[in-house]
Amino acid sequence: MKIKLFATLIMLLFPFFAKSQDVSEQMFENDSVILNRIEQWQDLKFGFMVHWGIYTQWETVESWSICNEPWINRNGVPYNQYVEEYEALNTTFNPVDFNPEYWAELAQTAGMKYVVFTTKHHDGFCLFDSKYTDYTSTHESCAFHDNENADITDAVVKAFRDKDFWIGLYFSKADWNHDDYWAPEWATPDRNVNYNPVSYPERWQSFCDFTYNQIEEITHNYGDIDILWLDGGWIRPEWSLTDESREWIGCKQWIQDINMGKIAKMARNNNPNLIIVDRTVHGKYENYRTPEQLVPDSILPYPWETCMSMGDSWSYVGNDNYKSVNKLIHILVDVVAKGGNYLLNVGPDKNGNLHPTAVHNLKQIGEWMSVNGDAIYGTRPVYPYCDGKIRFTQNDNGDVNVFYLLDEDEQLPDYVDFKCSKDIKPGNKKVLGANAKVKLEKRDDCYRIYFNKMVKKNYKNAIVICC
Repeated sequence: MKIKLFATLIMLLFPFFAKSQDVSEQMFENDSVILNRIEQWQDLKFGFMVHWGIYTQWETVESWSICNEPWINRNGVPYNQYVEEYEALNTTFNPVDFNPEYWAELAQTAGMKYVVFTTKHHDGFCLFDSKYTDYTSTHESCAFHDNENADITDAVVKAFRDKDFWIGLYFSKADWNHDDYWAPEWATPDRNVNYNPVSYPERWQSFCDFTYNQIEEITHNYGDIDILWLDGGWIRPEWSLTDESREWIGCKQWIQDINMGKIAKMARNNNPNLIIVDRTVHGKYENYRTPEQLVPDSILPYPWETCMSMGDSWSYVGNDNYKSVNKLIHILVDVVAKGGNYLLNVGPDKNGNLHPTAVHNLKQIGEWMSVNGDAIYGTRPVYPYCDGKIRFTQNDNGDVNVFYLLDEDEQLPDYVDFKCSKDIKPGNKKVLGANAKVKLEKRDDCYRIYFNKMVKKNYKNAIVICC
């Protein structure tokens, strides 16, 4: 029988006790259609994220470099000059090597099952065709506009859908190019709206309408979308503020509520099982959580996904420091053992090419997944999820998969001991990818697996024993 651990828990989670016109928005989603869809998403385990935009031409920190906050480095260029030059990057954005079919093929080779693509980052430049702004890859001001794939989102969606991927679209709720978010008559001291929405309600409503309309475009113009992945967590209702998010909304502490209830209703009107991820806001419209660049320390009582870049940067940097294949596989196993999904990001360069190291890593991960995927997909955690270098998952029927994580160039030991909360029957056990079996022995205070010579010579990264 399917292990419905998370679907049971999330029905009981997180009643918030703050002021709100609609208390139901402060509670976790309880619609059985959405809960079932989340359960299906949890089976996928491994996803492909792509950060891409005009910023790749400068190999900078996505569009953050035009945000006037102290941590941003613009190498001494005056702020106004920098922003003016950055905003003109649409005129030179011309990714002539853009090949979404290759991206999709490579992600499929790696064993990934869903994609999350950045349709618009905070700078407001749209990689989709929009009626509500000219700042797009399809407008004649963009060097790429006459390419057959100028609607980049459309090309990405079609390529990945052809490979049976779930489709997730990233969209920034902030838009630093929009005059009703960063109004040109006032300074822009930080990432936030630069006027008080309470003092200028009509102007704020204009921005809310713009955001609503663009989300309607990406959720209705590209067929059924599986995941709406919303970034810009400083745009949120007052009830949702935490100590962390209060820091994001700056010294003015202006509340930026864009009426997610209205947006969600529209986004789901033709797609009732759409998963919505209003990142960090919690409540009804954050259907799963997205710890960024980290793996939680333990199993979490709600659906979650670690989103992480393969290198240090989300967007393309030529000299980026890429994680090793061994580390990436260990992270994947650790995430899945704790009940999460792993969304691994790669940023293409200005021409649309992926870094050779990223390509190599994805292919190597794919080789490992082709052997061991049965212990990853569709599994759920075992409490506790680990014992030293051992990780556990369990399949639909309750059978336990035991992972031993090998260090770089480590040879398998003669045996390994571990403790597990589930009762495992001793005997000869199958090793994924091997013809030989290994002996599992139950001892007084632990289990012991003996690795024979036939098994020891073949493995790297991680070995899986089916118990």
